[in-house]
Amino acid sequence: MTPAAATGPAPAAPRRRRFRELPDWAGRATRLVHGGEHPDLNAGAIAPPLYQTSTFRYPAEFSEAAERGGVYIYSREGNPTVEGPAEVLRDLEGGQAAELFGSGMGAIASTLLSLLNAGDEVVAPESLYGGTLTLLRRLLPRFGVRVRLLDDASALQPEAAVGTGTRLALVETPSNPLLRVQDIRRWADAVHRVGGLLLVDGTFASPLNQQPLAHGADLVVHSGTKYLGGHSDLSAGVLVGSADLLARIDPRHALGSPLDPFAAFLLHRSLKTLELRVERQNRNATEVLASLEGNPSVARLHYPGRGGAEQEAVAARQMVGRGGMVSVSLRGGRAAVERFLSALRIVQVASSFGGVESLVSVPRDTSHRGLSEAELTARGIDDGLVRLSLGIEDGRDLVRDVGEAIAFAHGGSSPAL
Repeated sequence: MTPAAATGPAPAAPRRRRFRELPDWAGRATRLVHGGEHPDLNAGAIAPPLYQTSTFRYPAEFSEAAERGGVYIYSREGNPTVEGPAEVLRDLEGGQAAELFGSGMGAIASTLLSLLNAGDEVVAPESLYGGTLTLLRRLLPRFGVRVRLLDDASALQPEAAVGTGTRLALVETPSNPLLRVQDIRRWADAVHRVGGLLLVDGTFASPLNQQPLAHGADLVVHSGTKYLGGHSDLSAGVLVGSADLLARIDPRHALGSPLDPFAAFLLHRSLKTLELRVERQNRNATEVLASLEGNPSVARLHYPGRGGAEQEAVAARQMVGRGGMVSVSLRGGRAAVERFLSALRIVQVASSFGGVESLVSVPRDTSHRGLSEAELTARGIDDGLVRLSLGIEDGRDLVRDVGEAIAFAHGGSSPAL
Protein backbone atom coordinates (compact mmCIF):
# COMPACT_ATOMS: atom_id res chain seq x y z
CA MET A 1 0.00 0.00 0.00
CA THR A 2 1.30 3.45 -0.86
CA PRO A 3 1.34 5.62 2.29
CA ALA A 4 -1.29 8.34 2.07
CA ALA A 5 1.23 10.93 3.27
CA ALA A 6 3.37 10.34 0.22
CA THR A 7 0.78 11.18 -2.47
CA GLY A 8 1.67 13.76 -5.11
CA PRO A 9 3.48 14.04 -8.42
CA ALA A 10 6.05 11.45 -9.38
CA PRO A 11 9.45 12.36 -7.91
CA ALA A 12 12.36 13.40 -10.08
CA ALA A 13 15.20 10.93 -10.44
CA PRO A 14 17.59 11.35 -7.48
CA ARG A 15 20.91 13.02 -8.20
CA ARG A 16 23.64 10.37 -7.94
CA ARG A 17 27.28 11.14 -8.72
CA ARG A 18 29.88 8.57 -9.58
CA PHE A 19 31.41 7.63 -6.25
CA ARG A 20 34.47 5.48 -5.82
CA GLU A 21 33.54 1.83 -6.27
CA LEU A 22 34.37 -0.38 -3.29
CA PRO A 23 34.40 -4.18 -3.47
CA ASP A 24 31.32 -5.99 -2.22
CA TRP A 25 33.38 -7.60 0.53
CA ALA A 26 34.47 -4.26 2.04
CA GLY A 27 33.38 -4.04 5.68
CA ARG A 28 31.68 -1.21 7.52
CA ALA A 29 34.83 0.44 8.86
CA THR A 30 36.37 0.35 5.37
CA ARG A 31 33.26 1.95 3.87
CA LEU A 32 33.31 4.68 6.50
CA VAL A 33 36.92 5.53 5.63
CA HIS A 34 36.62 5.38 1.83
CA GLY A 35 32.94 5.98 1.10
CA GLY A 36 31.54 9.03 -0.65
CA GLU A 37 34.70 9.87 -2.58
CA HIS A 38 34.46 11.52 -6.04
CA PRO A 39 37.47 10.18 -7.99
CA ASP A 40 36.48 12.25 -11.02
CA LEU A 41 36.40 15.48 -8.99
CA ASN A 42 39.15 15.04 -6.43
CA ALA A 43 42.16 15.55 -8.74
CA GLY A 44 43.97 12.72 -6.94
CA ALA A 45 43.48 14.15 -3.44
CA ILE A 46 43.29 11.52 -0.69
CA ALA A 47 41.20 13.78 1.56
CA PRO A 48 37.94 14.85 -0.11
CA PRO A 49 38.32 18.52 -1.06
CA LEU A 50 36.14 21.35 0.20
CA TYR A 51 34.05 23.09 -2.46
CA GLN A 52 33.50 26.32 -0.55
CA THR A 53 31.34 28.01 -3.15
CA SER A 54 27.79 29.29 -3.18
CA THR A 55 27.27 28.97 -6.93
CA PHE A 56 28.60 27.27 -10.07
CA ARG A 57 28.98 28.21 -13.75
CA TYR A 58 25.64 27.69 -15.43
CA PRO A 59 25.80 27.91 -19.25
CA ALA A 60 22.39 28.08 -20.89
CA GLU A 61 22.95 24.83 -22.75
CA PHE A 62 23.15 23.00 -19.40
CA SER A 63 19.66 24.03 -18.33
CA GLU A 64 17.91 20.80 -19.32
CA ALA A 65 20.58 18.64 -17.67
CA ALA A 66 20.42 20.82 -14.58
CA GLU A 67 16.68 20.25 -14.25
CA ARG A 68 17.39 16.51 -14.23
CA GLY A 69 20.07 16.94 -11.56
CA GLY A 70 22.91 16.52 -14.02
CA VAL A 71 25.03 19.54 -13.06
CA TYR A 72 25.66 21.71 -10.03
CA ILE A 73 23.94 25.09 -10.05
CA TYR A 74 23.74 26.53 -6.55
CA SER A 75 25.00 25.11 -3.26
CA ARG A 76 21.58 25.25 -1.63
CA GLU A 77 20.50 22.73 -4.28
CA GLY A 78 23.62 20.58 -4.39
CA ASN A 79 27.34 20.66 -3.70
CA PRO A 80 29.89 17.85 -4.19
CA THR A 81 31.26 18.33 -0.67
CA VAL A 82 27.79 17.74 0.79
CA GLU A 83 27.07 14.72 -1.36
CA GLY A 84 30.10 12.79 -0.06
CA PRO A 85 28.99 12.34 3.57
CA ALA A 86 25.38 11.92 2.43
CA GLU A 87 26.47 8.89 0.41
CA VAL A 88 28.39 7.45 3.38
CA LEU A 89 25.32 7.78 5.61
CA ARG A 90 22.99 6.38 2.97
CA ASP A 91 25.18 3.30 2.76
CA LEU A 92 25.57 3.05 6.54
CA GLU A 93 21.81 3.14 7.18
CA GLY A 94 20.98 0.87 4.24
CA GLY A 95 18.72 3.40 2.51
CA GLN A 96 18.25 4.33 -1.12
CA ALA A 97 18.90 8.03 -0.64
CA ALA A 98 20.08 10.52 1.98
CA GLU A 99 19.84 14.27 2.41
CA LEU A 100 21.84 16.53 4.70
CA PHE A 101 20.46 19.56 6.53
CA GLY A 102 21.85 22.37 8.62
CA SER A 103 20.65 20.73 11.84
CA GLY A 104 18.69 17.77 13.13
CA MET A 105 15.69 20.01 13.78
CA GLY A 106 16.00 21.31 10.21
CA ALA A 107 15.75 17.72 8.98
CA ILE A 108 12.71 16.95 11.16
CA ALA A 109 10.88 20.18 10.35
CA SER A 110 11.53 19.82 6.62
CA THR A 111 10.26 16.25 6.68
CA LEU A 112 7.04 17.03 8.53
CA LEU A 113 6.24 20.17 6.54
CA SER A 114 6.90 18.35 3.27
CA LEU A 115 4.88 15.20 3.92
CA LEU A 116 1.89 16.44 5.94
CA ASN A 117 -1.25 18.28 4.89
CA ALA A 118 -3.99 20.05 6.82
CA GLY A 119 -6.24 17.42 8.38
CA ASP A 120 -3.49 14.81 8.71
CA GLU A 121 -2.63 13.37 12.11
CA VAL A 122 0.78 12.79 13.69
CA VAL A 123 1.13 10.35 16.57
CA ALA A 124 4.22 10.33 18.78
CA PRO A 125 5.32 9.20 22.23
CA GLU A 126 5.74 12.26 24.44
CA SER A 127 9.25 11.06 25.37
CA LEU A 128 10.92 13.25 22.78
CA TYR A 129 13.60 15.91 22.57
CA GLY A 130 12.24 19.27 23.74
CA GLY A 131 12.74 20.95 20.36
CA THR A 132 10.73 18.21 18.63
CA LEU A 133 7.96 18.61 21.20
CA THR A 134 7.84 22.35 20.50
CA LEU A 135 7.53 21.70 16.77
CA LEU A 136 4.73 19.20 17.26
CA ARG A 137 2.76 21.15 19.83
CA ARG A 138 3.13 24.73 18.65
CA LEU A 139 3.90 24.81 14.92
CA LEU A 140 2.10 21.93 13.20
CA PRO A 141 -1.34 22.70 14.70
CA ARG A 142 -1.15 26.18 13.14
CA PHE A 143 -1.21 24.47 9.74
CA GLY A 144 -4.17 22.25 10.56
CA VAL A 145 -2.16 19.13 11.44
CA ARG A 146 -3.53 17.18 14.40
CA VAL A 147 -0.93 15.96 16.91
CA ARG A 148 -1.50 13.26 19.52
CA LEU A 149 1.22 12.74 22.12
CA LEU A 150 1.21 9.46 24.02
CA ASP A 151 2.22 8.75 27.59
CA ASP A 152 4.64 5.92 28.25
CA ALA A 153 1.95 3.29 28.79
CA SER A 154 0.07 4.18 25.59
CA ALA A 155 3.29 4.29 23.55
CA LEU A 156 3.88 0.63 24.36
CA GLN A 157 0.67 -0.22 22.47
CA PRO A 158 1.08 1.41 19.04
CA GLU A 159 -1.65 -0.77 17.54
CA ALA A 160 -4.18 0.95 19.77
CA ALA A 161 -2.58 4.39 19.46
CA VAL A 162 -2.52 4.60 15.66
CA GLY A 163 -5.83 5.56 14.05
CA THR A 164 -7.22 5.60 10.53
CA GLY A 165 -6.35 9.30 10.22
CA THR A 166 -2.72 8.83 11.24
CA ARG A 167 -0.45 9.78 8.38
CA LEU A 168 2.85 9.79 10.24
CA ALA A 169 4.24 8.42 13.49
CA LEU A 170 7.42 9.89 14.96
CA VAL A 171 9.37 7.96 17.57
CA GLU A 172 12.70 8.72 19.20
CA THR A 173 14.54 5.62 20.39
CA PRO A 174 16.36 5.67 22.70
CA SER A 175 14.59 8.76 23.99
CA ASN A 176 15.95 12.00 25.39
CA PRO A 177 16.70 12.12 28.33
CA LEU A 178 15.46 8.90 29.96
CA LEU A 179 16.75 6.55 27.24
CA ARG A 180 13.53 4.58 26.84
CA VAL A 181 13.29 2.37 23.78
CA GLN A 182 10.39 1.97 21.36
CA ASP A 183 9.72 -1.19 19.38
CA ILE A 184 10.43 0.02 15.83
CA ARG A 185 9.00 -3.06 14.09
CA ARG A 186 5.81 -2.89 16.09
CA TRP A 187 5.36 0.81 15.37
CA ALA A 188 6.07 0.26 11.67
CA ASP A 189 3.49 -2.52 11.39
CA ALA A 190 0.86 -0.43 13.18
CA VAL A 191 1.29 2.72 11.08
CA HIS A 192 1.66 0.87 7.78
CA ARG A 193 -1.69 -0.84 8.37
CA VAL A 194 -3.40 2.53 7.99
CA GLY A 195 -1.22 3.67 5.08
CA GLY A 196 0.98 5.97 7.13
CA LEU A 197 4.72 6.48 7.51
CA LEU A 198 7.13 5.88 10.37
CA LEU A 199 9.90 8.42 11.04
CA VAL A 200 12.48 7.35 13.63
CA ASP A 201 14.90 9.70 15.36
CA GLY A 202 17.93 7.49 15.99
CA THR A 203 20.31 10.20 17.20
CA PHE A 204 20.95 8.69 20.64
CA ALA A 205 21.86 5.31 19.20
CA SER A 206 23.81 6.35 16.07
CA PRO A 207 23.69 4.09 12.98
CA LEU A 208 26.39 1.91 14.55
CA ASN A 209 24.10 0.74 17.35
CA GLN A 210 20.72 0.73 15.59
CA GLN A 211 19.39 0.77 12.02
CA PRO A 212 15.69 1.64 11.99
CA LEU A 213 15.16 1.04 8.25
CA ALA A 214 16.06 -2.62 8.75
CA HIS A 215 13.24 -2.86 11.31
CA GLY A 216 10.55 -1.36 9.09
CA ALA A 217 10.91 2.40 9.49
CA ASP A 218 10.32 4.48 6.35
CA LEU A 219 12.70 7.28 7.32
CA VAL A 220 15.46 7.73 9.87
CA VAL A 221 16.70 11.11 11.06
CA HIS A 222 19.80 12.04 13.04
CA SER A 223 21.22 15.17 14.52
CA GLY A 224 24.61 14.96 12.81
CA THR A 225 25.83 17.41 15.43
CA LYS A 226 26.10 14.53 17.90
CA TYR A 227 27.74 11.13 17.23
CA LEU A 228 28.10 11.53 13.48
CA GLY A 229 30.07 14.78 13.81
CA GLY A 230 31.55 13.63 17.07
CA HIS A 231 33.86 16.57 17.80
CA SER A 232 31.48 19.33 18.98
CA ASP A 233 32.53 21.53 16.06
CA LEU A 234 29.65 21.32 13.58
CA SER A 235 25.88 21.41 13.30
CA ALA A 236 24.14 19.05 10.86
CA GLY A 237 21.10 16.87 10.27
CA VAL A 238 20.64 13.80 8.11
CA LEU A 239 17.59 12.04 6.70
CA VAL A 240 17.75 8.59 5.08
CA GLY A 241 15.04 6.55 3.39
CA SER A 242 13.66 5.56 0.02
CA ALA A 243 14.49 7.59 -3.07
CA ASP A 244 10.78 8.23 -3.62
CA LEU A 245 10.26 9.75 -0.18
CA LEU A 246 13.49 11.76 -0.18
CA ALA A 247 12.51 13.30 -3.53
CA ARG A 248 9.34 14.66 -1.92
CA ILE A 249 10.99 16.22 1.12
CA ASP A 250 11.84 19.92 0.78
CA PRO A 251 12.97 19.73 -2.85
CA ARG A 252 16.04 21.90 -3.43
CA HIS A 253 15.86 23.01 0.20
CA ALA A 254 13.08 25.51 -0.42
CA LEU A 255 12.77 25.85 3.37
CA GLY A 256 16.35 27.10 3.48
CA SER A 257 17.91 24.37 5.61
CA PRO A 258 20.83 22.93 3.58
CA LEU A 259 24.11 21.89 5.13
CA ASP A 260 26.89 24.30 4.26
CA PRO A 261 30.00 22.90 2.50
CA PHE A 262 32.44 23.49 5.36
CA ALA A 263 30.24 21.66 7.88
CA ALA A 264 29.86 18.85 5.32
CA PHE A 265 33.63 18.70 4.94
CA LEU A 266 34.02 18.32 8.71
CA LEU A 267 31.24 15.72 8.84
CA HIS A 268 32.87 13.60 6.13
CA ARG A 269 36.15 13.73 8.05
CA SER A 270 34.39 12.68 11.25
CA LEU A 271 32.58 9.71 9.74
CA LYS A 272 35.91 8.03 9.02
CA THR A 273 36.41 7.39 12.76
CA LEU A 274 32.76 6.82 13.72
CA GLU A 275 33.11 3.10 14.41
CA LEU A 276 36.18 3.54 16.60
CA ARG A 277 34.56 6.35 18.56
CA VAL A 278 31.22 4.65 19.13
CA GLU A 279 32.82 1.39 20.25
CA ARG A 280 34.81 3.27 22.91
CA GLN A 281 31.81 5.36 23.96
CA ASN A 282 29.67 2.24 24.35
CA ARG A 283 32.32 0.66 26.53
CA ASN A 284 32.83 3.75 28.69
CA ALA A 285 29.07 4.09 29.27
CA THR A 286 28.78 0.49 30.48
CA GLU A 287 31.74 0.98 32.82
CA VAL A 288 30.29 4.14 34.35
CA LEU A 289 26.87 2.49 34.63
CA ALA A 290 28.34 -0.53 36.41
CA SER A 291 30.23 1.73 38.84
CA LEU A 292 26.97 3.44 39.87
CA GLU A 293 24.93 0.29 40.46
CA GLY A 294 23.89 0.18 44.09
CA ASN A 295 25.29 3.63 44.89
CA PRO A 296 23.11 4.90 47.77
CA SER A 297 23.36 8.48 46.46
CA VAL A 298 21.72 7.46 43.17
CA ALA A 299 17.94 7.26 43.12
CA ARG A 300 17.58 5.96 39.55
CA LEU A 301 19.78 4.94 36.65
CA HIS A 302 18.51 5.29 33.07
CA TYR A 303 20.04 3.27 30.22
CA PRO A 304 18.52 1.56 27.16
CA GLY A 305 16.82 -1.65 28.26
CA ARG A 306 16.80 -0.93 32.00
CA GLY A 307 13.08 -0.13 32.17
CA GLY A 308 11.96 -3.74 32.70
CA ALA A 309 11.86 -7.05 30.85
CA GLU A 310 9.95 -5.69 27.86
CA GLN A 311 12.36 -2.77 27.45
CA GLU A 312 15.30 -5.15 27.62
CA ALA A 313 13.76 -7.46 25.03
CA VAL A 314 13.20 -4.58 22.59
CA ALA A 315 16.69 -3.15 23.12
CA ALA A 316 18.28 -6.57 22.65
CA ARG A 317 16.31 -7.16 19.45
CA GLN A 318 16.99 -3.87 17.66
CA MET A 319 20.22 -2.51 19.12
CA VAL A 320 23.73 -3.82 18.55
CA GLY A 321 25.24 -1.63 21.28
CA ARG A 322 23.39 0.43 23.88
CA GLY A 323 25.15 3.74 23.25
CA GLY A 324 27.29 6.17 25.19
CA MET A 325 24.56 7.85 27.24
CA VAL A 326 23.67 7.32 30.91
CA SER A 327 21.14 9.44 32.80
CA VAL A 328 21.35 9.59 36.59
CA SER A 329 18.82 10.82 39.13
CA LEU A 330 20.69 11.97 42.22
CA ARG A 331 19.17 11.93 45.66
CA GLY A 332 19.03 15.40 47.12
CA GLY A 333 17.53 17.11 44.05
CA ARG A 334 18.81 20.39 42.72
CA ALA A 335 21.23 21.08 45.56
CA ALA A 336 22.97 17.75 44.95
CA VAL A 337 23.07 18.38 41.20
CA GLU A 338 24.80 21.74 41.67
CA ARG A 339 27.42 20.25 43.98
CA PHE A 340 27.93 17.34 41.58
CA LEU A 341 28.53 19.65 38.61
CA SER A 342 30.96 21.80 40.56
CA ALA A 343 33.09 18.81 41.54
CA LEU A 344 33.67 17.28 38.12
CA ARG A 345 37.27 17.43 36.91
CA ILE A 346 37.13 15.75 33.50
CA VAL A 347 33.49 15.66 32.45
CA GLN A 348 32.43 19.10 31.19
CA VAL A 349 29.06 20.78 31.67
CA ALA A 350 27.49 21.48 28.27
CA SER A 351 24.17 20.89 26.52
CA SER A 352 25.08 18.42 23.78
CA PHE A 353 26.28 14.84 23.47
CA GLY A 354 28.05 12.33 21.25
CA GLY A 355 31.44 14.05 21.15
CA VAL A 356 34.88 12.67 21.89
CA GLU A 357 34.80 14.58 25.17
CA SER A 358 32.49 13.56 28.01
CA LEU A 359 29.71 16.03 28.79
CA VAL A 360 26.99 16.36 31.39
CA SER A 361 23.81 18.39 31.14
CA VAL A 362 20.74 19.07 33.27
CA PRO A 363 17.69 18.37 31.06
CA ARG A 364 15.49 20.77 33.04
CA ASP A 365 17.85 23.60 32.09
CA THR A 366 18.68 22.54 28.54
CA SER A 367 16.89 20.05 26.27
CA HIS A 368 13.54 20.27 28.10
CA ARG A 369 13.62 23.76 29.54
CA GLY A 370 10.46 24.69 27.60
CA LEU A 371 8.27 22.26 29.58
CA SER A 372 6.23 23.25 32.60
CA GLU A 373 6.87 21.79 36.04
CA ALA A 374 3.86 19.52 35.66
CA GLU A 375 5.04 18.30 32.26
CA LEU A 376 8.54 17.62 33.55
CA THR A 377 7.17 15.66 36.49
CA ALA A 378 4.81 13.67 34.26
CA ARG A 379 7.74 12.67 32.05
CA GLY A 380 9.90 11.56 34.98
CA ILE A 381 12.38 14.41 34.56
CA ASP A 382 12.99 15.11 38.24
CA ASP A 383 15.11 17.91 39.68
CA GLY A 384 17.96 15.49 40.46
CA LEU A 385 18.35 14.27 36.88
CA VAL A 386 21.63 14.71 35.01
CA ARG A 387 22.43 13.31 31.57
CA LEU A 388 25.92 11.96 30.96
CA SER A 389 27.43 11.63 27.50
CA LEU A 390 30.53 9.49 27.82
CA GLY A 391 33.34 10.26 25.42
CA ILE A 392 36.50 8.41 24.44
CA GLU A 393 38.66 9.21 27.49
CA ASP A 394 40.09 6.43 29.69
CA GLY A 395 37.11 4.66 31.19
CA ARG A 396 38.70 4.43 34.64
CA ASP A 397 39.16 8.21 34.68
CA LEU A 398 35.49 8.76 33.94
CA VAL A 399 34.43 6.26 36.60
CA ARG A 400 36.58 8.04 39.17
CA ASP A 401 35.50 11.54 38.14
CA VAL A 402 31.78 10.75 38.23
CA GLY A 403 32.06 8.71 41.42
CA GLU A 404 34.00 11.35 43.34
CA ALA A 405 31.67 14.11 42.19
CA ILE A 406 28.62 12.16 43.38
CA ALA A 407 30.30 11.54 46.73
CA PHE A 408 31.01 15.29 47.06
CA ALA A 409 27.41 16.09 46.14
CA HIS A 410 26.29 14.14 49.20
CA GLY A 411 28.65 15.55 51.80
CA GLY A 412 32.02 14.10 50.85
CA SER A 413 35.26 16.05 50.61
CA SER A 414 36.16 17.95 47.45
CA PRO A 415 37.87 15.69 44.89
CA ALA A 416 41.63 16.13 44.63
CA LEU A 417 43.03 17.55 41.42
